[in-house]
Amino acid sequence: MKHLTPLVLLACGSFNPITNMHMRLFELARDHLHQTGKYHVTEGIISPVSDNYWKQGLVAAKHRVAMVRLAVETSEWIRVDPWESEQTQWTETLIVLRHHYKELLKTHNIRKLYRENTWSKEEAADPSIRSSVTVDPELKLLCGADVLKTFQTPNLWKTEHIIEIVERFGLVCVSRAGHDPSQYITNLEFLNNCQHNIHLVKEWVLNEISATSIRCALRKGQSVKYLVPDSVISYIKEHNIYMEKTE
Repeated sequence: MKHLTPLVLLACGSFNPITNMHMRLFELARDHLHQTGKYHVTEGIISPVSDNYWKQGLVAAKHRVAMVRLAVETSEWIRVDPWESEQTQWTETLIVLRHHYKELLKTHNIRKLYRENTWSKEEAADPSIRSSVTVDPELKLLCGADVLKTFQTPNLWKTEHIIEIVERFGLVCVSRAGHDPSQYITNLEFLNNCQHNIHLVKEWVLNEISATSIRCALRKGQSVKYLVPDSVISYIKEHNIYMEKTE
């Protein structure tokens, strides 16, 4: 592990509400990256969008952040970060990546400085120990194949933003039924040129849970147990959200 590049996964989205599928994306991505033999995934970050995204049916950010916080209570490595949700305007994905990478480097440099001041002579002389601290961490955007497809939608993304996201940070894209991520990459030259920084992850258990279908089921009074964490279901009932009247 000392020779592996530390890596953080960042997922942006509405999480309206968070589902078990959202959580699975992180687990699948981590397994895939570890199997490459190049990375050690140290953390997963969920970043809910702000209220100013103005998406139909989007409940208040305070509720979405609270539900994610409940969902990740059982995870030892995934956390929610409210920074994006607290912004007074919608924040583009690239800006969110830049923010978290800046914070990641800040933490890394503090740890590096601490280690350099506390190394024993034996540790200071061991290149494997030094490399575990001196290698800069990486931050990659985690998404589903449906997000990769939206890169082709005219005027939805700025081309220069996509290029920086892929070249500077990188993508970890999990497959979804009905989507061909390899074809999406082939269709866009700037993605095709950066295939080395795009990790395509195979979902080996078909799981098409979507937040939209969860909201629809809740409005109909149907059960969503085993599709959403129990703690999130309890929160939804307690605060009476996603009901027909509130929607």
